[in-house]
Amino acid sequence: MRHRFNQFSIVLTAVFLVSCASAVPPARIGQYVSSWRLVGGEAFTKIDQRPVHAGLVMVSDMAEPGAAPNLPEEVLARLGKSLQRDLGRAIPIVITEVLSTDRIKPQPQGDWVQFAELGRQHGYDYLAVVVVSSTEQEYPVTLFLGLTTHAQPGFRRDNWSLLEFALLDLQHHQILAQAEGRGWATLDHPSAPGIDQWYPAIYLRPQDERRIWPPTYAGAPNTLRVVSFEQAAQRLVLTLQKTWHGI
Repeated sequence: MRHRFNQFSIVLTAVFLVSCASAVPPARIGQYVSSWRLVGGEAFTKIDQRPVHAGLVMVSDMAEPGAAPNLPEEVLARLGKSLQRDLGRAIPIVITEVLSTDRIKPQPQGDWVQFAELGRQHGYDYLAVVVVSSTEQEYPVTLFLGLTTHAQPGFRRDNWSLLEFALLDLQHHQILAQAEGRGWATLDHPSAPGIDQWYPAIYLRPQDERRIWPPTYAGAPNTLRVVSFEQAAQRLVLTLQKTWHGI
């Protein structure tokens, strides 16, 4: 168990550093926990329970200039519940609850104290932190209607989402593991409603051309973000799972 945790921590560290080299949106977790606290596999020798029991903290970050509106509160709560279940299937961790807090704030070098205090209040030695952020870009395009040559002016909006995971050992003031998952989805919508049989439509990127139909025209941007973050969550869990099993 400890040997696998050692390998897991080392590989996750490498994956995280490489993935941050050139990415949109930029990594934000360093504004919450200091990177120097990330340790090698020897830290896991201090864990004497299997699996690790932790609380999950979902941090909605919009402090970066150009950040897109984040998920509505109820949607963020559903994402947290989903990760509570799926993270436990990927690695030996039991997340017993999703902690609600709006007091976690970014700092230039991170602020460990706010997490230590949150863990103390809820009785946790470990916290699983997920920082949620995204960015968007919208630009004019020509939208074709069905298979015809008729076209209408419209807009394309790209959403790039990012979920950054860190497992904190609050007793020893260390980050035991870090990983991330990224999503990319595109919304095409006409300049005005009225062609509901074709638009608005959402596509998963980079190469999935299947259409996802938002339930309403006005709510299409929120649906875009939900779809993008769901993709990021799947990739985060898959990264953790593959790394743990040494794939």
